[in-house]
Amino acid sequence: MPQDIHSRPATARRSTNLSGTIRVPGDKSISHRALMFGGLAAGETRITGLLEGEDVLNTGRAMQAMGARIEKTGAEWIIKGVGNGALLAPEAPLDFGNAGTGSRLTMGLVGVYNFESTFIGDASLSKRPMGRILDPLRQMGVQVKSSEGDRLPVTLHGPETASPIIYRVPMASAQVKSAVLLAGLNAPGITTVIEPVMTRDHTEKMLAGFGAALSVETDRDGVRTISLEGQGRLSGQIIDVPGDPSSTAFPLVAALIVPGSDITIGNVLMNPTRTGLILTLQEMGADIEILERRLAGGEDVADLRVRSSALKGITVPAERAPSMIDEYPVLAVAAAFADGTTVMLGLEELRVKESDRLSAVAEGLKLNGVDCAEGEASLTVRGRPDGKGLGNAGGSQIRTHLDHRIAMSFLVMGLASEHPVAVDDSTMIATSFPEFFDLMTRLGATIEAEDC
Repeated sequence: MPQDIHSRPATARRSTNLSGTIRVPGDKSISHRALMFGGLAAGETRITGLLEGEDVLNTGRAMQAMGARIEKTGAEWIIKGVGNGALLAPEAPLDFGNAGTGSRLTMGLVGVYNFESTFIGDASLSKRPMGRILDPLRQMGVQVKSSEGDRLPVTLHGPETASPIIYRVPMASAQVKSAVLLAGLNAPGITTVIEPVMTRDHTEKMLAGFGAALSVETDRDGVRTISLEGQGRLSGQIIDVPGDPSSTAFPLVAALIVPGSDITIGNVLMNPTRTGLILTLQEMGADIEILERRLAGGEDVADLRVRSSALKGITVPAERAPSMIDEYPVLAVAAAFADGTTVMLGLEELRVKESDRLSAVAEGLKLNGVDCAEGEASLTVRGRPDGKGLGNAGGSQIRTHLDHRIAMSFLVMGLASEHPVAVDDSTMIATSFPEFFDLMTRLGATIEAEDC
């Protein structure tokens, strides 16, 4: 198949002795929300540590299009917000590129306003289902026009006064929960979200920090009821964004599988809703030392010391999926070098990410010699601890499907495989981890992208 002129293939080769101390970019989930809430709040919000990937910057551009003033001074982002309920109608479609989080949360935020807003994105985002966000918005009185299957482009027009709802989230999705809560900010009365399975809770924590009247109750079965009083005042805040656990996953797994490695990753977010990968790898025998636990901006953070380890296969329970949903591709890579069989369950959400990640991972593993089996919502990987036979001696490239996590995961795989591992494109890595290549090569990884 001819190579797209805008793509940038990349190759990773067997490496040894990764070492050094690094700090990964700011957490993507918190960065999106920091720009959104700062743009909505009255007064000034100052942000350090913001992830400056394309996905997050697209969220910032959308907030600017609706009246927020955003500028960067040195290492600090300064936002002058419009005030809750005072967003302006965008004059052009809001282009979110590849950003699923940014587009879905912003639909909730602005969809209930009594004006028209249109959402567009790149080819990958335009294939992703938006119905899970649009359904509760319809219940609140929002008129929706969308492409077939509730996909982008989507045009929303809110009612004169939005109706608060009680909404039970039908799947474990922080995006759906957050979109409904954000819609509730501009609805009179109490908007309630019932969450049977806890997902990442940055929206609740940050809304409360900005001054929203919000309560969370958890019953004895673990069902969470989140109630938000609409039309309240939000006030600007000072935010220091901790390191993204999902980006941390790549150098972390690389250090585990590359012989002789010993690295330290500083200032990593350790929110309990985001640490499923660390727990899973520790169960597999990973040498991950958690250092200097501390609180920063209401969030748990720590430094991680990671040394190469002899991993063993385990079964990862389905209920752990919400705490590590973005990390399964790189976990599958770790499993490829583990002794025995690793079974990952509860993976249905992987099919509606930037790509059908479950199929993309299985396809990439098989292309590079890994014995694996893909189920409807599961993945089974039988590992080769020495990496013998893994990789692709013929240079065949993995199809990344415009998915940054597929690209980075398989480049990590190439660092411990007998043969190189190549991906068909690496340009989209900039959406979430623009420093990926520099950071990995600084640790000693043999990894390179072709010149454009």
